[in-house]
Amino acid sequence: NYRNMPSDCDVIDDIEDMVTPHEPTPHERQFSRKSVVPRARRRKALPLPEELVIPGTQKVWVKTWGCSHNNSDGEYMAGQLAASGYKIPSDADVWLLNSCTVKNPAEDHFRNSLRKAQDQNKTVVVAGCVPQAQPRMDYLKGLSIIGVQQIDRVVEVVDEAVKGHTVRLLAQKKDNGRRLGGARLDLPKIRKNPLIEIISINTGCLNACTYCKTKHARGSLASYSVVELVERARQSFQEGVCEIWLTSEDTGAYGRDIGVTLPSLLWALVREVPEGCMLRVGMTNPPYILEHLEEMAKILNHPRVYAFLHVPVQSASDSVLMDMKREYCCRDFMRVVDFLKDKVPGITIATDIICGFPGETDADFQETLELVKKYRFPSLFINQFYPRPGTPAAKMEQVPAQVKKQRTKQLSALFHSYNPYDHKVGERQRVLVTEDSFDSQYYVAHNKYYEQVLVPKRPEFKGQMITVDIYDSGKHFMRGRMVKDTAVISPSISRPLQKGEVSGLAQVRPAVPRLLHHQLWVWVGVGWRLSVLPMSISGSSPFVV
Repeated sequence: NYRNMPSDCDVIDDIEDMVTPHEPTPHERQFSRKSVVPRARRRKALPLPEELVIPGTQKVWVKTWGCSHNNSDGEYMAGQLAASGYKIPSDADVWLLNSCTVKNPAEDHFRNSLRKAQDQNKTVVVAGCVPQAQPRMDYLKGLSIIGVQQIDRVVEVVDEAVKGHTVRLLAQKKDNGRRLGGARLDLPKIRKNPLIEIISINTGCLNACTYCKTKHARGSLASYSVVELVERARQSFQEGVCEIWLTSEDTGAYGRDIGVTLPSLLWALVREVPEGCMLRVGMTNPPYILEHLEEMAKILNHPRVYAFLHVPVQSASDSVLMDMKREYCCRDFMRVVDFLKDKVPGITIATDIICGFPGETDADFQETLELVKKYRFPSLFINQFYPRPGTPAAKMEQVPAQVKKQRTKQLSALFHSYNPYDHKVGERQRVLVTEDSFDSQYYVAHNKYYEQVLVPKRPEFKGQMITVDIYDSGKHFMRGRMVKDTAVISPSISRPLQKGEVSGLAQVRPAVPRLLHHQLWVWVGVGWRLSVLPMSISGSSPFVV
């Protein structure tokens, strides 16, 4: 509509009307570009970081609380970190705190160490049952967490933590929907004692005890296969180990999720134990060992298996056991003990007792005292009840604190009123020497019944099976002296690793300088092709391309 336009306004009917006769031609426009010189734009250089953080060069202190299962996890994490280049001293830049949630004092120690690390501006990574069960606790905010089934990824988590990032890996490991026992058993490991291998045969349990917080962290039963466990034992013996501990939250329940039994596993393992080496079976609850008593007696009588079993009773009162949801009565426990004592002469039965569980009466506690008087357990773990947050027992009516303390004190006095080893003075025993005593004055050995025998601290005894005469005894030990002109068995089939040496590295890296080939995918023409780049290194980790 041109009606409202001024009369002196030019009307353009076509875009070509915009080109005047004086405009350059396209050919002239093309060649005129050569004379154009672009001006370089100066960019402000980014400042370099004050300190370049290279993961794998730091020192990491690994601290573990709790059971032998947790200790095995700590050994695996230390081994992987060392294999990745980290140093594992006690004066470290990074603290890896592997926690236990069984009792309040254990968690208190963990929390106090965490605060100490933060006060010293340490990089902190937490692991174990406490953060797995309650990752949203206020004092865990902002911290990296390694779940109990994610210990094979400890290097990833620590790498990110030293760079200032927060990583939390809490998932369960599964295979086609079935929950697995945990990380692979052939991972690098630094054994606290190079002569002792701790093997977790399963994680979790089938119980639902009302006081237990560990179930929240470890979950339901998930077992390793017999093949995996036998291979791990074989590898351990090849590395100079002379004693294997089998551990889990409940060894008696082993295999119920995969269609095998504990005795079938034990017979398979016994065949791998060299002469002079020993196998120790870990804690089992009464319900799941009852149906295997005949086979267990045969296994515990085997010369390469300790005649020792840890069977927690917790209370001798059926009423209390019912409130605990322990799924057995005191008579079931006594049946286990009586049968094994009859079929395995001299067997050591260790047990646990909780004092002051909610609802425990004086009469209930008296039944527990009578049980201890009857069996005079040589090894008794006495625990004052602590309500753990989130457990049914924490919501029950509590026994007064003073009563709990008094009962704990009374049971401890009963336990210390007898000496279980006095009658063994004068005996001659074969013992396997594996550890240092707490005061570092003796070596610690164990006889067939896993009773502790202190022997002179002579370097040639360590890792050997020797014959001793018992000349003294205490509450928890005997003392023995070497019998002259008796055979000394060296059970290790190869040289034990040095203290702090990483297990399993022989399978993953050569010990000599070598030529590495790095694989690199390269775009060639219309597709990706694999190129091999040789790189000579000596003792260093290869770069990742």
